[in-house]
Amino acid sequence: MVGMRGTDIASKQELLRAHLQKLGRLLVAYSGGVDSAYLAWAAYQASGQKMLAMIADSPSLARTQLADAVAFAQEQSIPLEVIATSELDRPEYVRNDAQRCFFCKDELFTLLEEVRAVRGFDAIAYGVNLDDQGDFRPGQQAANAHHAAAPLLDAGLSKEEIRALARQAGLRIWDKPASACLSSRIEYGRPVTREALGVVEKGEDALRALGFRQFRVRHHGEIVRIEVAREELERALDPAMAARFTTIFKALGFKFVTLDLEGFRSGSMNALLPATDLLRRTS
Repeated sequence: MVGMRGTDIASKQELLRAHLQKLGRLLVAYSGGVDSAYLAWAAYQASGQKMLAMIADSPSLARTQLADAVAFAQEQSIPLEVIATSELDRPEYVRNDAQRCFFCKDELFTLLEEVRAVRGFDAIAYGVNLDDQGDFRPGQQAANAHHAAAPLLDAGLSKEEIRALARQAGLRIWDKPASACLSSRIEYGRPVTREALGVVEKGEDALRALGFRQFRVRHHGEIVRIEVAREELERALDPAMAARFTTIFKALGFKFVTLDLEGFRSGSMNALLPATDLLRRTS
């Protein structure tokens, strides 16, 4: 069984390489997360200087994430450019409804298309994978609208397989915790502002400084809902640690500090959306 699995992953890796080479001169939408980092590395291995990774710098990207993404590209000699995006200038994004991610990715891919056209690239690719198909992700609609290629998905790679391939390649990001943009921490319907994003970022920096590895700071107005990985919950529930949470987050302006007993789970804000929003598509 192990041998079969290894063969299967190896064949998918070869299929990925073939897809990337067919795409020609390639722009890779890069965030520094495991999927986009592995895609950028694989594209560089397949095409060398014919590819360029581009990362969107905006208030919704934590400074620690930007710095780590840039450092990884430098470590692997991956060509990288930072491009400024202005999703906070778009009222559709700021209002923060169920389609927020669509407008964020539409902003990104619009800029990437301009770069592609002006600088003679053949295609744009992004790091969507097989597992992403089972979640609510309006950003994929924007990618499809801009005809962005999905090499990881086309190769049939799951998140677990991408991590395995990254580890096999000796890439330090293979076990990097998932980290969506800071806007995903703000409850739907509450406007996305620079101030709210700054509060979330400071809160998550504080949790990281306390030694927590997988977490989210969920902004619900006067209430902060802290999620930490289940294996870290016992430490978070310690009375002394709870007191530190209270001090940190009240200093950031929250009146009530809560710890979510279900622990960290990606996309937990989506549980608050009605089914009609989950099914709706942006025209």
